[in-house]
Amino acid sequence: MPQTLVSLEATAKVSSPCEQFTQAFRWMLFGRLLDEKFATLYRGGKIHGGVFLGRGQEAVSVSVGMSLRKGDVFAPLIRDLSGRLAFGEPILDAVRTYFGSSLGPMRGRDGNVHRGRPKEGLVPMISHLGAMIPVVNGMLMARRFQKREGVGATCIGEGGTSTGAFHEALNQAAVEKLPLILVVANNQYAYSTPSSRQFACDDLIDKAIGYGVDGHAVDGTDLTACLKVIGGAVENARNGAGPQLIIAKLLRLCGHGEHDDAHYIDPKLKKSTLGRDCLKVAEEQLVKQNWADSDLIDRWRDEFHQKIEEAVALVQREPGPDPFKENWQAISSTHLVEMHNGI
Repeated sequence: MPQTLVSLEATAKVSSPCEQFTQAFRWMLFGRLLDEKFATLYRGGKIHGGVFLGRGQEAVSVSVGMSLRKGDVFAPLIRDLSGRLAFGEPILDAVRTYFGSSLGPMRGRDGNVHRGRPKEGLVPMISHLGAMIPVVNGMLMARRFQKREGVGATCIGEGGTSTGAFHEALNQAAVEKLPLILVVANNQYAYSTPSSRQFACDDLIDKAIGYGVDGHAVDGTDLTACLKVIGGAVENARNGAGPQLIIAKLLRLCGHGEHDDAHYIDPKLKKSTLGRDCLKVAEEQLVKQNWADSDLIDRWRDEFHQKIEEAVALVQREPGPDPFKENWQAISSTHLVEMHNGI
């Protein structure tokens, strides 16, 4: 991928629990700060369209991004900025897409979370309502025909499990025994609809039995647990165990988007263990393990703030898209078709 303005450790070179946890926390912190910058720019009228934050979901997202390797497929959703960064997305790709820069991966022709680098295995999002599962299935099937290795992962909210796309794609993955990792963030609300109105089973993990796939439950507020469970599921898929369904329980700590004040969230949930901030929990674990202290964490925070400001300042000087310079077609422009030579 193109060079990013921020330099973090390569995810493939983690050799100890300390290094893995520290690296994951740094990606979480970086993603949270970048999210907060986007929210500030949105409120200031600098960003148009939707802004969707991953606040409270970073531990789950980063564990997916860090568990994947070069050559794998990742289809992130609207709250997966930390996972995107950990997988290898440059900060400039994110900032350029939000500002509509013609130098971004979508050349200013699509907005916010609908961005990606297919050649690098990072799939642009179509919809968060189950649509990415069949896309990942298709890419995995194509790789199977080409005798290429690798796994594919995507994330979804618990509300998306009510869609036909979720059912059909998970069923297909199970029948074909695809190396699919499907991570469900049960954040308690599908927009404003509570989980009690989304499914009647005691726990979404029960769905794994019905589809005949491996199921894993994890506390989505606990980074240590997320790294272990999600990382283990990825390795299971990589070793031929077929689809892996992961249910992460947590609470969305913000509105559906920055346009939503989340007034409907039950105050009791906010005070429960589900309402813990995974970033704060991870920071406490870092300090408790003597893997970092508050001064070091503050230096990381200052470093990331500076890199974010540099990226925003750079992108704000870049040109927007020029329709007169595009070779418009009904489906796409030929120079944008990254995958025309195969998947």
